[in-house]
Amino acid sequence: MRFDVLTLFPDMVRGVLSESIIGRAQTAGLIEVRCHNIRDYSTDRHRKTDDTPYGGGVGMVMTCQPIYDCFKAAVADIPEGARTRVIYMSPKGRLFSHGVARELSEYDNLIFLCGHYEGVDQRVLDEIVDEEISIGDYVVTGGEIPACIVIDAVSRLVDGVLAAKECYEDESVASGILEYPQYTKPREFLGREVPEVLLSGDHKKIDLWRLSEAVKITRERRPELLLLHPEYEAALEPKKPKRRKRKTDGVPHEGDTENSKQN
Repeated sequence: MRFDVLTLFPDMVRGVLSESIIGRAQTAGLIEVRCHNIRDYSTDRHRKTDDTPYGGGVGMVMTCQPIYDCFKAAVADIPEGARTRVIYMSPKGRLFSHGVARELSEYDNLIFLCGHYEGVDQRVLDEIVDEEISIGDYVVTGGEIPACIVIDAVSRLVDGVLAAKECYEDESVASGILEYPQYTKPREFLGREVPEVLLSGDHKKIDLWRLSEAVKITRERRPELLLLHPEYEAALEPKKPKRRKRKTDGVPHEGDTENSKQN
């Protein structure tokens, strides 16, 4: 899978995505991240990429020409027929979630436009962008870090980036609810013991404990998730014993009512 990032600060993006799992995924050829410096495409002699807003107001607005030319260069070698989506990172966009990450992972190529200052001239957004995405109801200084977050979340869903599907399917939110607590060695730390059930070796009990803890944490912190996934709480309810089927050989049996004997 390929990611193209149109940005004024390519080193910021490279610095974040060159480390750890995402960095190794690039080295292994599982994903590709290309950064394109918008400033390189400015026709202004000072490589200017912004200007004052029409109508007045504070701040500067990123201009159309450098962004559009940068975009055209970025898509020039994308194979014809490749499933491509262009995303502008914006607090006005659709709220990012694991479901959105799954949706985006179906594409061959994602292109991210990272805004800065007071934003981007609407005309170039209308020309090249398929959708706007937000990482939350707050404002940061630019679109680079939000783009890195989306790229990281989507990359984890690409085959081979993680060791197994369970690495992301069982985690918080990905499964539908929040994840259970994790423990590792040593067995005791500052007087705090690892829960005994995790040392029991009884995997049925361990699975039940993990489910119970996950539901408990979700109920405390994100109760709305349980409304969307009632099956998790239902799985913790005691199972009702199966009723024995009544014999129908015509012979009265203990527990039959008078009426049932006569019928």
